[in-house]
Amino acid sequence: MVVNQSGVVNANGVRTQATGRSGCLIYNPGLVDPVQAGAHILERLGLADLQTRIIAEPVCMPAGVGLSLRLGAEQTNAWAPGLDTLQLANRLHLDTTASVQDLIREIVVSMLMGPVVFEFPSADELVSAVRIRVNIVHAARKTTLAFHTSEAERPQDFWTYDEDRGFITRPSVSLIRALEMATQPEMSGALYSFSCYRASEYVILLGIAQELEHCNPPLYAELQAMWGVHPIKSGQFHEVFLHEQGTMDAPLPPNYFVPGDRTWFRNPDEASADASGFEGSWVMYLGSGLFNNFWKRDCPYTLTDKCLEIYHWRHGLYKDAHGEERIDEDKVAQLVNTSMQDADEVRRIVAEMSRYREARGVYTAAGGCIDTTREFARWVCPGTSDLVLPLS
Repeated sequence: MVVNQSGVVNANGVRTQATGRSGCLIYNPGLVDPVQAGAHILERLGLADLQTRIIAEPVCMPAGVGLSLRLGAEQTNAWAPGLDTLQLANRLHLDTTASVQDLIREIVVSMLMGPVVFEFPSADELVSAVRIRVNIVHAARKTTLAFHTSEAERPQDFWTYDEDRGFITRPSVSLIRALEMATQPEMSGALYSFSCYRASEYVILLGIAQELEHCNPPLYAELQAMWGVHPIKSGQFHEVFLHEQGTMDAPLPPNYFVPGDRTWFRNPDEASADASGFEGSWVMYLGSGLFNNFWKRDCPYTLTDKCLEIYHWRHGLYKDAHGEERIDEDKVAQLVNTSMQDADEVRRIVAEMSRYREARGVYTAAGGCIDTTREFARWVCPGTSDLVLPLS
């Protein structure tokens, strides 16, 4: 493991100013020697071979000596030029579908080159964060739903509908099982109607719940009890369950994604964005350059696929018999297939759509569909979790 002593250090050689901090920062690495702590963390993740590839720096924290772990610039540029992680699995020869360990490697390497630091109060939290991302990717791969913007369904043996609260779990029902039955047709034998926004919440919640059952059973019990009384959704879901990196003023690199991220592809066309359900598309990043498809799980999207689909929404716009704005998805699919036959047209559309999105409510010719932020799960371990469930 390489120890970089650049920057401001105190009399003991501990860095006290982390300029341009990136990668991962662990407040309490758990061992006296932060460098040994870094090696131990990588060993726990089955990635001991990365020790020779990373920079480990002790960092002065208010509560003691923390640990910064990151890839150096040369290694980052070799594996992800321009912080484009969409080709990372290919460059590292990873099969993230067949191998959980390959998926873990893509997650951790992506985090170690993160342009905004991933902060963790302990080594346990970092390990749990990786496991949650693995859970989310697996859940997203298994999820297939029926698209509907105004109707919703859930398996009746596990869920009931309340006019004021929405769908709540039935008494004594396992939350994990209820989420699997609602989203995974191989479990339930049926497809249930969701919006992509609510679907993303269920996938994230399932990933978090599975890790809580493993590492923090009391908090899992609280979560399960809450879903039978006061399910959390929409803006409150974001506030309670998610961390977010990037801003409109300081966006993440457009092609930087970590498996398990939630991101939003915005429809930059004002007219077609008025069609209910087509304001944009919420998806989970699966790794290997793929984003999940909630409606056809065996057909995940590449970034090019997503750009072409959202671009052609504008050409599928029509009004139904009631005067409501709708999108003809069959027409959109035909137009996407036609565009795919013309490499120059694909390059033109992708160049236009891969620009950063505008702010909500703003539509100009300069805006694309790429979000400036990524969302991922909060901390969950006993004693360090920042996942605080509201009072019902």
